[in-house]
Amino acid sequence: MNLETTIRTRRTHKAYGPEPVDHGTLRELFELARWAPNHHLTNPWRFRVLGPQARALLAREAELDKPGAAKKLERAPTLIVASVKLEGDAAQQHEDLLATAIAAYIVLLAAHARGLAGYWRTVPVLEKSSVRAGLAIPEGEQPIGLLHLGHPVQEQSVPERAPVEDIAVFLD
Repeated sequence: MNLETTIRTRRTHKAYGPEPVDHGTLRELFELARWAPNHHLTNPWRFRVLGPQARALLAREAELDKPGAAKKLERAPTLIVASVKLEGDAAQQHEDLLATAIAAYIVLLAAHARGLAGYWRTVPVLEKSSVRAGLAIPEGEQPIGLLHLGHPVQEQSVPERAPVEDIAVFLD
């Protein structure tokens, strides 16, 4: 699949087959994510693939915060916490946060190019000290989202997009 097709056809999926994404494929996705642009080559992104115990912890804590929230965590067979290692001044931290978001999107695009489905959720429960401790997220590292990956079980429709004229301005 070429890059333009990959970008235009990637969709958010919330229904997956039961088979988790294999470790070899995940390593390939993370290898590609390492190529995200980042000022001063800080490589600030971190990815944690959640196994059964980590998933159970996250589900328990999510359910305590909001009854029914754990159900959303069961959708995908593979869950990945994307986080950013924050160092330096405010400007560097801002750049590193944005670079990590790009790296996470690279994971989603590369997964789609391999026939996988995924979506990115921001999950406030990742901020809880008990969750941070259970997922080994140290001080100085900020979770930015939870990537859901798996094999798709349905097609997604193409959403409407704003025309280029609405999103871009050419200045003299």
